[in-house]
Amino acid sequence: MTFPIAFYAVVFIASAGVSAVSVPWWRGWSIRHGLVDDPGHRKIHHTPVPLAGGLAVFTGMALVLLLGIGAIAAKGLPTQVLDKLDYGFEKRAFQLGSVLFGAMGMLLLGWLDDRQELSPARKFAGQFLIAALVSISGVRVTLFVPSILFSHGITILWILTVTNAFNFTDNMNGLCGGLAILGAGWFGILAAIHEQYLVASLAGLFTGAVAGFLPYNFPKATVFLGDAGSHLVGYWLAVLAILPHFYSYKHPGNPWAVLSPLLVLSVPLLDLASVVWHRTLRGKPFWIGDTNHFSHRLVRLGLSKVQAVLVLWLAGMILGSVSLLIL
Repeated sequence: MTFPIAFYAVVFIASAGVSAVSVPWWRGWSIRHGLVDDPGHRKIHHTPVPLAGGLAVFTGMALVLLLGIGAIAAKGLPTQVLDKLDYGFEKRAFQLGSVLFGAMGMLLLGWLDDRQELSPARKFAGQFLIAALVSISGVRVTLFVPSILFSHGITILWILTVTNAFNFTDNMNGLCGGLAILGAGWFGILAAIHEQYLVASLAGLFTGAVAGFLPYNFPKATVFLGDAGSHLVGYWLAVLAILPHFYSYKHPGNPWAVLSPLLVLSVPLLDLASVVWHRTLRGKPFWIGDTNHFSHRLVRLGLSKVQAVLVLWLAGMILGSVSLLIL
């Protein structure tokens, strides 16, 4: 019994629709409650912009996921879909619950940072706690070292790195959202190829939710993701890279498979490494923002902001496609 590919399209369209419809409501809510990004140093906008994107993305994901879980519980899906997803939920229900709890935690942490600008230490502590809880739940990186402590450590490091990479990448209209769509899209394709239907569905859910928000953010932004959104985006992509079991020491397959997530997320990861390196060389704390991101450098080379974003999207698309060759 084959899994109907059309189901992924339904999930994508549903989450995109909910996310897109919710943006105007969350934008108004953010304005009423003062959740806006004011113009200032290093800012590219001249009027306050609501930080509603993350709330809209989460709404698109959460509502469609709840409807999907309800449909599975009520046996309201086609048999070929129900059998595959029901097996996944049965085997990984606790892990999925932990992942969703972590997503809410990251969203809340980012929202608090949007509201009152948390200190780097407090924000990092919150990220670390969420990553540790996810790892303890069993969602862990499995590499060549048969050690639980190593697995926990590398998992926490991975979630922290990817979360902050996307937080750093959210510096130009559409950049973070577009790279998130590309990353989740590639992870979804890879999971579907390996018949990991639940993971592919979660990737489609997330891709749709971000796609529903993106037209409000690119090329002209009427809403921003905010730290709430960039934290949610980075966290979810980090988890999507962990959930599939393409390789482990118990189930060896293609050992090069471990490079796949690095290729899919190479643009934000390389951008993070680059800016941290430059700030360290200049004696600046790496968490203090500047204009040395890839996007800023492309603009200084003569590209417009839109062109710079499109170039980085293209790079993400090309490098992500290489992961298909590896797997």
